[in-house]
Amino acid sequence: MATSGISSSPSAYGDLMDDFLYSVEREFDIPVEILWAAWTDPVALEAWYHPTDLSAVPGSVTSDAVDGGLWAVAVDVPDAGFVAYFYGRYTAVFENARLEHTMAYTQSAEEFAARDESAPHQRVRIEFENRDFRSWVKFSQFGELPPGQAVQAQAGMESYFDSLEAYLT
Repeated sequence: MATSGISSSPSAYGDLMDDFLYSVEREFDIPVEILWAAWTDPVALEAWYHPTDLSAVPGSVTSDAVDGGLWAVAVDVPDAGFVAYFYGRYTAVFENARLEHTMAYTQSAEEFAARDESAPHQRVRIEFENRDFRSWVKFSQFGELPPGQAVQAQAGMESYFDSLEAYLT
């Protein structure tokens, strides 16, 4: 069973506070090691890293969870007639405690294949904690989005967390 929360204030981590967009957090009745694996193992990510009504494109997920490692996922959005491609590079990895990575977005398969690191991107921080017999995770996004889009992104991430909960149970 998970408990959830949404925040509109950043955690205290240096300059990332300047461009905080949103965060989503939950607790799960599992060890933090299992939660960490769900966020870092490419097979696990492919199984759950998408909104509840969508799915990841088979074979699209990459996750090399080391400083400088690449990550990528493509999410099929058939009702809108496109694939949402996300990719980036891990910038900080502290096992079972914190992941940070860049996140670029495109709807172009060619841009996704090229993984252009100079493309506009946001920054993501995913924090993990043991909490007695539970574990906690918080996803925070930083960067610039058009007005109103952060609220949509936050709602989308809530759906991703719903998929994570279904995967873990």
